[in-house]
Amino acid sequence: MRVLIIEDEEALASAIARGLRQQGMAVDLAFDGLSGLEKASVNDYDVVILDRNLPEMHGDEVCRRLSASGASVRILMLTAARGLRDRVAGLDLGADDYLGKPFAFDELVARLRALARRAGPAHPPTLHRSDIELDPATRHAHRGDRELELTNKEFGVLEVLLAADGGVVSAEELLEKVWDENTDPFSNVVRVTMMTLRRKLGEPPLIDTLPGAGYRLW
Repeated sequence: MRVLIIEDEEALASAIARGLRQQGMAVDLAFDGLSGLEKASVNDYDVVILDRNLPEMHGDEVCRRLSASGASVRILMLTAARGLRDRVAGLDLGADDYLGKPFAFDELVARLRALARRAGPAHPPTLHRSDIELDPATRHAHRGDRELELTNKEFGVLEVLLAADGGVVSAEELLEKVWDENTDPFSNVVRVTMMTLRRKLGEPPLIDTLPGAGYRLW
């Protein structure tokens, strides 16, 4: 899952990002509304965490423009305004969910995962293919009766491949969904991660490489 946090309290934004990355999410940051809107316009995010009271461009206007763009990204309003009128106003602008500050981090993670499931085609809570089983919520993956000890990136790659349900996933798509904006697009991180993931999955091999197209999980 790839998340954009648009929040002008830099310490809070960095703390949220750190926690979400520990949950295996790819996270980008923007500290004002205008730069946040620009990032959301050029990158494929599953969810945007959006503060309302932002410099340069108010969060309400960012929300309005993202909603009007027709993008599939989901918007979670995160703000200190907790009244019913504020919640209704945010939802009327096109936000998909609303969470007041202060908040429980576990609740934020649960809401993000729920929104991400709505951002694309519906998938079951637990993903299966061949003898692979992966649960995004508990961060556990198994092959047969063997638990897989995966890094966050390996887990993310396997989740995307399982969600594709036998379809081909390009290296570019994996970069967009599993890594953040600080990753060099010309690096070999996808190939290296795929190599270690294959080794951990063991025999018989389940991931095919289709030259010039991408990867497929049988």
